[in-house]
Amino acid sequence: MKTTHVAQFVRKSDYGTKFVCMCIFLSKRSFIMPRNQFQRMVFAFITVVITVHAYAFYSLYVIHGNMFMQITGETGVLVAINKMGGVPVFGTPVPIWAVVLIEFVLAYLLENILGSPLSFKLACKNFNPRETHPVLFETAIICATVGIMCPAMSLIATFLYYNYQAGFNMWKLLADWLKLVCLNFPFAFFTQLFFIQPLVRTVFKVIFAKDIKSRKSNKLKTEKEVVV
Repeated sequence: MKTTHVAQFVRKSDYGTKFVCMCIFLSKRSFIMPRNQFQRMVFAFITVVITVHAYAFYSLYVIHGNMFMQITGETGVLVAINKMGGVPVFGTPVPIWAVVLIEFVLAYLLENILGSPLSFKLACKNFNPRETHPVLFETAIICATVGIMCPAMSLIATFLYYNYQAGFNMWKLLADWLKLVCLNFPFAFFTQLFFIQPLVRTVFKVIFAKDIKSRKSNKLKTEKEVVV
């Protein structure tokens, strides 16, 4: 599909879709998609590795950094966490590397079991992958993935980091979850759209360069045969 076709599609969409689709189109003109289960797992692995580290920084420094410093009286987040003995997980302090490892395992399992399959189905429900420009279709997948993974991982984080020492209250947990979703969603949406997914695709293209080149060659041969 040519650029003019993309422009025609965008004109028919709502303003939010226009903004997202055009920004992605300008920042990344072509996408390489995994074509088998192994490549999908590698793709998910790269995505989760980058996302978990980005979220750990965002969570510890931006969301909870001031709280940690107020509790300990320290002026640095890392110093405050070290003074606390680590980040409280189920009420027990654990080191930062353990937090990253726990979140990675949970996020990777959730991405492969729920996030990736469901986001693809939702994208296919609204767009025909054979008729839609790859950029627009992949944008739909990214948006669906964020819409699924952000609330799900925020709920898991709410259970992990809940202050159990003060007693458990379901209404407080739900309130904390909703607050966390509101804080996490903008970060997840914009980082996935403009930073993480372009970086993931760059790494993916390097790892599977031979396979991608082979696919492009086969596609060109098929197109020539059709023309002839």
